[in-house]
Amino acid sequence: MTVLGVGLFGLGPTELIIILAIALLLFGPKKLPEIGKAIGSGIRELKKGVESKDDESAKAEEETKKEAKEEANKTKE
Repeated sequence: MTVLGVGLFGLGPTELIIILAIALLLFGPKKLPEIGKAIGSGIRELKKGVESKDDESAKAEEETKKEAKEEANKTKE
């Protein structure tokens, strides 16, 4: 599989068109914009959660390193 053939989430354009056609048949044209907005906001919230979790992990790692250095310095004295 080439880089040029990979689209959104590893799906190519053909797969995305098929998925869109199936969604159109299942939900109808009036419901699709609402569903798209809901999916988009869900993805945004998921990204925010992941980013905040990464920030928390980085802070915890820094605190642990700081505490380890302090303990090492106490042991040397």
